[in-house]
Parts: sequence; C-alpha cells; structure tokens
Amino acid sequence: MLHKIPTETLGPLGATMTHAVETCVHCGFCLAACPTYRELGQEMDTPRGRIVLMKEVLEGTLPLAAAQPHVDRCLGCLACEPACPSGVPYRDLISPFRALMHSRMPRSLGERLRRLIAAQTIPFPGRFRLAAWMGGIGRRGVIGRMVRALIPSTLRPMLDLVPDQIPPAQDWPVFTPARGERRARVALLAGCAQRVLDPDINTATIEVLVRNGVEVVVPASQGCCGGLAWHTGDLEAARAFARRNLDAFPSDVDAILTNAAGCGSAMHEYHLVLRGTPDEARAEVFRQRVQDVSAFLQRLGLREFPAAGPRPLKIAYHDACHLANAQGIRREPRALLRTIPNIEICELIDAQICCGSAGTYNLDQPEIAGSLGEKKAGAVVATGAEVVASGNIGCLTQLRFHLAKLGSSIQVRHTMQVLRDAYVGKS
Repeated sequence: MLHKIPTETLGPLGATMTHAVETCVHCGFCLAACPTYRELGQEMDTPRGRIVLMKEVLEGTLPLAAAQPHVDRCLGCLACEPACPSGVPYRDLISPFRALMHSRMPRSLGERLRRLIAAQTIPFPGRFRLAAWMGGIGRRGVIGRMVRALIPSTLRPMLDLVPDQIPPAQDWPVFTPARGERRARVALLAGCAQRVLDPDINTATIEVLVRNGVEVVVPASQGCCGGLAWHTGDLEAARAFARRNLDAFPSDVDAILTNAAGCGSAMHEYHLVLRGTPDEARAEVFRQRVQDVSAFLQRLGLREFPAAGPRPLKIAYHDACHLANAQGIRREPRALLRTIPNIEICELIDAQICCGSAGTYNLDQPEIAGSLGEKKAGAVVATGAEVVASGNIGCLTQLRFHLAKLGSSIQVRHTMQVLRDAYVGKS
C-alpha cells in the first residue's frame, strides 16, 4: 500500500519543492527545450512529466520505483528554466527530490559500486589522478581486454571516458599579486576534476586575472564544490563540501571566482544544500559573492592585447548549461573573446541543447550522453572552426572525447586559455 510521505519528514527542502511543484501550470513550453525529450520522445522524460511524477511520489499515489528511471535520466541542465513562461524554479525541485529520496531509491549492486567509486574519487584530485592512471592501464592491450571482460557493464563507461593522457599535476600559489595597477582582489576555486583533467585552465585563469590587475588568492583549505554529490542526491556529502568552502574562503575579497560552470552553479545553490541548518544564512551571504570568471572580467574590462594579435582564428563557442541556464551567463564569454584581434566567433546549431556531460551523467546514462555528445561534436565540426571554447571542464572533456571519435583535429579550449594565449602571443 502506498502512503503519503509526511511533510515533517521532508523538512525545509520539502517546502522548497512544494513551491516549485505548485508553480508549474503544465503548459508544455519546456518540452522542446529538454534534451531527454528530444532523445526519447516520452512525456515522462520532460520537466513537466517529472514534476508530475515527483508530486505523485510525495503524495503517495505512485511508487518511487516507477518515477526513478525518469528522474535519473534528467541531466539537470536547466534548459527548461529559461523556456518556462511561469518561472518554475526546476533547480529547487530536481536536486532536493534526489536528496530526499536518496536512501529510498533502489539501486543494483553495479550502480551502487559505480556511484561509490565516482563519489570517492572525482572530488579528491589525488585519488582521481590515481584512478585515471589505473583506468588508462585498464583500457590498453591485453590487460585492457581482460579488465573489460571481468568488470560489470555498469563500470565500463568509466574506462571508456578516461583520457589517453593525464597532464602533469600543477600547483598554484596561495597568493599571486596583480601586475600593474591593482584593480581588484579575488579568491579562486581550484576545483577537483579540473585539477586532474586540465590543470592549465587554472594556470591560464590566474595569468589572465593578474595581467588585468587582479590579485588572486587560492585558499589552501578549499575542497570540491560539492556539485557532484548534490546533483546525485548525496546531501550529507554535499553539505560537508559546502561547509568546508564556507570556512575556507576569505571575506576580504571582491569576489569568489569559479572557472567551471558546474562548480559555480553548485556554489550558488549552497543556500539550498544547507537549507534548514545553522549555516543557511552564511551560505546565502557566500553565494552572493560567487561569480564566474568570465562575468567578473567582462564587468572589470580587459586590458588591451598585443597590437598585432594572433593570426586570424575562427572559434566556435559552446554554452555550458550551468553557465547559460543556471547562471544566465551567455553574452560575457563571447564579448571577452571578441576583444581579441582577428577572432571570429561561430555559433552552434541547437546551441541550447546539453552536450551530455552533466557531471557524472555520462557515467550513469552513457547511451543518452553519447548521443548528445556526438550531435554536439557534429555541430562544432559543421562551423568549420579551428577551436571550440567553453567554460566548463565536463563539457570540454565531453567535446574532446566525441571530436576525437569523429577524427576531428579541432582544439578544445577553455575561454581563459584562449585569452591567455592571446596575451602571450600564441595562436
């Protein structure tokens, strides 16, 4: 027999969800914006459909097991939010629902193992580097064939997505002074997966900031933003990561900067993660100080590039979902890139559709993620660009993987890497 979940057991997150559910008028404008609806064509794999499913689970009229596959298939890309005329805050529903249902959701042993491995490696750069190195060994030659034959099918996407080469580790000073006139002082989130997969992004970000008169602090005691835990429903871990960063970041800075869209989005949701706890008010103040580096630099204004500039270059720009949809940042990265002499910016077909990375989505839903990634890579190739730029490590990794599968030589770069290269005369 089904029973309504008592309101008191849902707590403050439950109240947040109730408001989001009541805002939806089921108009259907979200359907065309939803990547999973495009891929699967099912009503229950749309934001509107998932809202109905989650409401029925909470009211006790539908078993969680019936809703779970559709909730799991949500990318959390938030493309539905700008498409919604009623202003439904879908972000206030999907992650809180996953968090509240986390312990109730039935998972196979393979699923639980995959989620455990991801949760205990990706947010910790040392562990993640070791896991990626071991995964690389497990992909090659006779050992690779043996490993693939022995491991459960649910773990194979982890091997498939390991890059062929892991770049050398890099470290950054706790404090880097501004060059020339000091214009601002910021603290930078160094991230976790990015530190392993492409640490040069942080190096480039610091270089661009200091060239523009910005002092940069990289707090030594910071940790993962908690986004991966929050988006997969592990509320306890998400709260631990959030509290660590609340304590780590100084108050004597003009802004707390992120250069990974997913991290910035997660930090903007710390008030949700910590809702109903003694740290909620502190989280609200903290999130107001978080900015994406592209938005910060656009407001500050870039110093001029060398007069000659790089050779003429055609760059495709890919909107990371958690930058464009979650933070409303679309114009700023493009404006920064257009300040570089001899640069032409190309737009992608279906630019608003997710590339399929979405945190650990390409591990949890490899078929859908693979289809979306292949289409996004095809859209990049169709522009004829030499470089594709974006503002999120997950997107960059997904683009590299699928462009390589297409045999494309298009370079995949973070916006800050493109700016840094223009300042130092690389093309």
